[in-house]
Amino acid sequence: MQVLVTGSAGFIGAAVARALLDRQINVLGVDNFNTYYNPSLKYKRITQLEISENYRHAAIDISNAESVQNVFEKFKPEIVIHLAAQAGVRHAEINPHSYGQSNLIGFLNILECSKSNIRHLIYASSSSVYGTNKTLPFRESDPISTPTSLYAATKIANEAMAHAYSITHSLRTTGMRFFTVYGPWGRPDMMPVKFARLILSGEPIELFNNGNHMRDFTYIDDVVDAVLKIFDMAPTTEKFNSEVFNIGSSNPIRLLEFVDLLEKCLGKISYRQFSAHQISDMIDTHANNEKIHNATGWSPNIPISSGIELLANWALANPDYLKL
Repeated sequence: MQVLVTGSAGFIGAAVARALLDRQINVLGVDNFNTYYNPSLKYKRITQLEISENYRHAAIDISNAESVQNVFEKFKPEIVIHLAAQAGVRHAEINPHSYGQSNLIGFLNILECSKSNIRHLIYASSSSVYGTNKTLPFRESDPISTPTSLYAATKIANEAMAHAYSITHSLRTTGMRFFTVYGPWGRPDMMPVKFARLILSGEPIELFNNGNHMRDFTYIDDVVDAVLKIFDMAPTTEKFNSEVFNIGSSNPIRLLEFVDLLEKCLGKISYRQFSAHQISDMIDTHANNEKIHNATGWSPNIPISSGIELLANWALANPDYLKL
């Protein structure tokens, strides 16, 4: 089987690609190694993938339609797992156009090339689509018309675009609304890895909304398992024609509690700075996983206490990664 994984140098993308390679599946990874965070971290992830003879890489920008078309024509993927995107909520204040280029034009290019001869397009969405919704836990049937960030708005647009291509081109699509994914090799701009680095180096950590945000932290292994469940079952059932699933731990905790657990596992106390709520941040997130469980049998297996311990042990063993 030939599988195209976009964003394969990213946190989730590299983990998914590794899992596919473990199954002896031929994987073509796509990533442009942009400088949103240190590209050295991305190259380290790719180095781990290139150990497998079943992995190939194309360093292209998905916003370039010709480059994407060339990749599809040469590799001829059967399934596409699209995880490439401009990530981050606050970065839109610095470079809003990068979200349009990657998340909108890039996604359109993937859709255009996938509309023929692709068995299934699996793509990343986000819990951020729920915006100002206050009814918890979030369900896929909830309205998603009130995003609090440009990033969230692009993910809402992605879901609408995928649905349109499912209708007009009979393209089977499945969106995955990820809830705060964390774990080893995580993104350095996200709170779990960032706080581990700051705590170990003795630098202060900043807790927005005075640390009272509640987040549905989801361990990377559970996320990969969910993606593989969708990967395995989607081609065999009509239920996956233009579907969207929540993928979360369904066990949210306050940021303050997360920090308490992280400090305990790292064996070091943090210096805390409390700040006001940022307007682009959601207040709370909480996934209802009934839909994906009923469709695939997936449920998360890693409790937050175990996940934080795994993250802390990795951070302690990889100080060089944290310094990049």
